[in-house]
Amino acid sequence: MQAITTIGLDIAKSVFQVHGVAADGQVVIRRQLKRRYVLAFFQKLPPCLVGIEACASSHHWSRELKALGHAVRLMPPAYVKPYVKRQKNDAADAEAICEAVTRANMRFVETKTPEQQSCLMLHRTRHLFIRQQTAVINAIRAHLAEFGIVAPVGRNGVEELLDVVADPSDKRVPEIARVCLFALGAQLRRLKEHILEFDRRIMAWHRSNETSRRLDEIPGVGPALATALVASVADPKAFRSGRNFSAWIGLVPKQHSSGGKDRLGSISKQGDRYLRSLLMIGALAVIRYAKIHGTKHRPWLTALLARRPVKVAAIALANKIARMAWAMMAKGERYRQPVALAA
Repeated sequence: MQAITTIGLDIAKSVFQVHGVAADGQVVIRRQLKRRYVLAFFQKLPPCLVGIEACASSHHWSRELKALGHAVRLMPPAYVKPYVKRQKNDAADAEAICEAVTRANMRFVETKTPEQQSCLMLHRTRHLFIRQQTAVINAIRAHLAEFGIVAPVGRNGVEELLDVVADPSDKRVPEIARVCLFALGAQLRRLKEHILEFDRRIMAWHRSNETSRRLDEIPGVGPALATALVASVADPKAFRSGRNFSAWIGLVPKQHSSGGKDRLGSISKQGDRYLRSLLMIGALAVIRYAKIHGTKHRPWLTALLARRPVKVAAIALANKIARMAWAMMAKGERYRQPVALAA
């Protein structure tokens, strides 16, 4: 049997698909593997190139196979899809992965460390709690509105509604409804406690990471965005420039050019939605501060706000923040204030 040089591995929860080829492209192996036999299978192989789609558990398997001496490349599923021939099944997917990983112009995803994935889990769990908190608040408001009880928008309004629920002398709320609303109120309090706890943990991670502390010096970047950037970007040098990094986040215009005519649309919104939302929040915070305290120290932002709507200016500023963050991560630099601001 010829030596295997390249393998396409289609990972799953229980059954994996392997497609291996020799140096001349001839298929050497095409088989299924149960999860418990995967590492034993790769231990018997000489070091080879292994391609995996960047999906759930892919970073774990990348680390495990690298420890066995293999060269592992993770690829975005969207870039693998064009190599799938006709029918969609595990065998076809593994073959497509095996072919895509050998392409010279393929874009790869760097493998994250367990620490980076743990920090991202902090962010995702906190974000889940925030969504659940919003759902519970909306439920409380909707249920009480059925009895003609409404309150102003905002945190104080919710507290007013919870005071009504906690008051047994208020006969506007039937007893059965009060039991339900009391349970929702208790759940809301638990969610707030969880969110505060995760805020503290994110802050602790931020303080323990030198890169995150440097990124925090950029106006518009706080501990949440700084830690999310460090955890999401396994290797900043994988991007050739700040523009490529900004495009990866989805903060550059969509392009639909043809016949020598350039047509640019709204931002692509591809890539990491969570990072993009944090960058937009940071940019809007900078703009709000500039409107209150003046923008003389930021002539670029002043000129932009004079000719563009606030949201368009926020997108441009978020793009700028992303590029600065990439430069600081890739080059190990500290934030330098603009000349106009330093003067």
